[in-house]
Amino acid sequence: MEKIRLAIVGCGGMGHRHLRGLAELHRAGLSRFELVGACDPVQANAESLADEAAEHFGQRPTVVADLAELTRLEVQAIDATTTPRYHHTVAVEALKLGWHVMVEKPLGVTVRAGNLIIAAADQNDCVVSVAENYRRDPINRLAKALLAAGAIGQPRLLIQQAMGGGDSMTISVWRHQKDQSGLILDVGVHYTDMMEYFLGDIETIYAQTRLHEPIRKNPAAGGGSSTSNPAGVYGKWQKDMPAEFEATAEDAAYAVLTFKNGAVGHYLEDHATHGQGGWKRQIHGSRGSLDLPGDRSGRTITLNRGGEVIDDGRILDLVPDFRLNEVTATLFGGERLWRYDFPFAETDRKLIAVEYGEFASAIAGQGQIEVDARQGARSVAVSYGILESGHLGQIVTTADVLAERVDAYQREINQGLGI
Repeated sequence: MEKIRLAIVGCGGMGHRHLRGLAELHRAGLSRFELVGACDPVQANAESLADEAAEHFGQRPTVVADLAELTRLEVQAIDATTTPRYHHTVAVEALKLGWHVMVEKPLGVTVRAGNLIIAAADQNDCVVSVAENYRRDPINRLAKALLAAGAIGQPRLLIQQAMGGGDSMTISVWRHQKDQSGLILDVGVHYTDMMEYFLGDIETIYAQTRLHEPIRKNPAAGGGSSTSNPAGVYGKWQKDMPAEFEATAEDAAYAVLTFKNGAVGHYLEDHATHGQGGWKRQIHGSRGSLDLPGDRSGRTITLNRGGEVIDDGRILDLVPDFRLNEVTATLFGGERLWRYDFPFAETDRKLIAVEYGEFASAIAGQGQIEVDARQGARSVAVSYGILESGHLGQIVTTADVLAERVDAYQREINQGLGI
């Protein structure tokens, strides 16, 4: 079929990670895209991405500074990998131009910013996909199938915990700034998306939030070793970031969530833990429990039912109809996986390749988008629901946050954005 003319908009660390995902899909012979544009107001970033693209694809995309310059390239779709503050401006402009949009998570830097994207999507006949990769993990697909098959009965409790970080910078300075995203949004949308993927809609939220470490340190400054550099992509930018800076966004959240199906969620996200950190995801039901491995780790699920423990290939016997889709199965090496073993950088690009594969199929009218703008908005709303609850000291509902009836925490961000 004719190739879809694509541009990557935002050529920093995440843009380079997405490029490598696109290259992974290309090497597997499954890509329907032709990368024609590398767009970034920082020319050095766009040139770097274009140079790497030439190595992967044998042709170099045109370097441009803004979307207006992309119009002459007859672009049909963009992948928006800018920092979150610009997701809504880039996506809305692209949609008005009639281009399909894949946008990195979070959908918007506030709920209102995401709602602007939804409105633009509704007004234009274009595909919008939110690049949420954790749920694409084959092990999480298996976990979802086990839950749907009733392997642990009716879910009652979900525990999600992520702890670590100390006072070190997490990847980049902007992730610690309230008006740029903040960790509870930037990292939290992964977890809120996963919780709703497994158990459905979250209805109410009660949380305590904290900014434990108002001064963050960047050990990579001047060329040192980073403590947070996923896929090894960000080092060349981190060395030029300040060695120490002020953080303005909360770095810890402790929440109780209730799901529409009656289950309760215990959620702990603390990026300022000193000493022993940790990660846990467990789902307890009326017949047993699932202990799930870290996302993108390839490790195994442990099922416990009344003393019966299954943590090997026998777990597939419980879901005889479980199959991964064609792109995922091709990239990960099988339709029915219960474990895999790849280096993190390879797993990362495989999952991004899966996102691209779905995006292309939807553009071609051959499939649906799993995480569309409305689903992406929900993970933003739950993350901000945690922050709004912590700010107000009261229970909030996801519906009220989505409808912007509860926005006290976000108000100054929206004012700064002029929206």
